[in-house]
Amino acid sequence: MKVLNFGSLNLDYVYQVDHFVGPGETLSAVSRAVKPGGKGLNQSVALARAGARVVHAGCIGEGGDMLKALLERNGVDTARLMPVEEMQGHTVIQVDREGENCILLYGGSNRCVTPAQIERTLADCDAGDWLVLQNEINGLPAIVDAACARGMVIALNPSPCDARLGAVDFGKLDWLLVNEVEAAQITGSAEPGEAWALLHARWPRLSLLITLGGAGSVAFTPEGECARQAAFPAKAVDTTAAGDTYTGYFIAGLMAGLSLADCMRRASRAAAISVTRPGAADSIPTLDEVE
Repeated sequence: MKVLNFGSLNLDYVYQVDHFVGPGETLSAVSRAVKPGGKGLNQSVALARAGARVVHAGCIGEGGDMLKALLERNGVDTARLMPVEEMQGHTVIQVDREGENCILLYGGSNRCVTPAQIERTLADCDAGDWLVLQNEINGLPAIVDAACARGMVIALNPSPCDARLGAVDFGKLDWLLVNEVEAAQITGSAEPGEAWALLHARWPRLSLLITLGGAGSVAFTPEGECARQAAFPAKAVDTTAAGDTYTGYFIAGLMAGLSLADCMRRASRAAAISVTRPGAADSIPTLDEVE
């Protein structure tokens, strides 16, 4: 069993600031760094560091060589990364004194996925293999349809949450992984129980994980299981990759056959470690550190 992450790769331009810049304001940054990131790349690194066998698919653009190299150093198979003549996708990230962040995303190469690439990428995937997706690439509806037809287990982290998700058939997903803001955007309710009831009524096969920041996380399954996990206390330096770290560790736990509660506990520990370090992919801990 393997996990195919058909996802984004970004160069993160990270600016440390005293506070987030406001409308009409010019603000001097304390420092600037260029780091590897993108929700897809972060989640592949987290999956690999959690012990999963990971294949990363997507598009690599101009300036993205360091991103491919990082994946390979972490044991991720990059044979399905397609070079394209487009600027590498990137983000501009502000990180304030409390470690909170705000992010501006430019899709670039991540928006160059083609129907032929989707067909080639999924050609050797089998029933029971996992597919992990985010909303930072194009072609999600076609990818979901093709993966469902092959009997893959499909997990979607619908970030950024926007109108493009309306074309995705959520009825073909197995897991939806969201934060509380995304839960409210999709269902109209930020209260986990209400969000789950609304989702379950519409898409009965779907399982749901909601991360709640300092309040921990909660998960629901169609079989009636509900698990809650408190957050582990940590002094936050940079929260950029906390959600991606949680997602990678959580899915790796499910693939390894851990109980829902154990998956959430281990993922929460990993996310707590990640926020104590600067950067995105660089902040993700190894399994040995988490254990």
